[in-house]
Amino acid sequence: MSWAGFKKNLNRATTSVLTKTGSVERTTDREFEEEEKRFKNLEMKVGKLHTEANGYAAAVRNMTGSQVKIAATIDQFYDEGAPMGIYGVKYKEAVGKLEQQAQDEVDAAYRTSVLEPVGRYSAYFPEVNEAVRRRNKTMLDYDAARSKVRKLVEKPSEDAGKLPRAEHEANRLRELYETMNAQLTTELPKIVDSRVAYLDPSFEAVVKSQLSFAQDAHTTLEGLRQYFPPETEGYELEEAAEGILQQMRELSICGLA
Repeated sequence: MSWAGFKKNLNRATTSVLTKTGSVERTTDREFEEEEKRFKNLEMKVGKLHTEANGYAAAVRNMTGSQVKIAATIDQFYDEGAPMGIYGVKYKEAVGKLEQQAQDEVDAAYRTSVLEPVGRYSAYFPEVNEAVRRRNKTMLDYDAARSKVRKLVEKPSEDAGKLPRAEHEANRLRELYETMNAQLTTELPKIVDSRVAYLDPSFEAVVKSQLSFAQDAHTTLEGLRQYFPPETEGYELEEAAEGILQQMRELSICGLA
């Protein structure tokens, strides 16, 4: 940063402090402030949505990946000739299919219809924020120039040309500020309203993606039901498990110091 730039930023910081203490009159525009507030609220929510949408995609990949690992581990418990061996193989095949479906949905369709549109929409926000910062810097320059004019009016300088020069600079900054302020006050509502074109289709795509994945998972896992005896309901499984635990308790190795 050049010395001139550093000095200008320092002057703006000083003006900002003085406006807060009331020493310098601050330019206000309630309409702009309301539109900026709406934009900031939208920016926060879209950022959160993009983060959570990415989190969902990662969670689906992690879940299906964990299922594959579980299936691989279960498969190691049974010999090929064991009664439950074929069931372990079928489960391994089923979750492998689910993992591939998740990759196709999340890494392709979900990314195209949800993550990328929301990401593109979010990419506009830094440019808007930069425009707002330029507007605010110009406003501070204008406030400082107005304050300088007021002081010269209240306490005239020996240099007769000092006041006209200060007034000319204040008028130049006022025109620049008003132009930037008017443009942003007009454009910010359009940016906020444009969310519909981006977010409504993405919301629909989120629901359809979740529905498609849930239906595929149900269909795939439901196909495994035929490999398990119908009489093994919950309470019978509990009784069988308790019987095995009781046999383990009766082993001579249990209870030894």
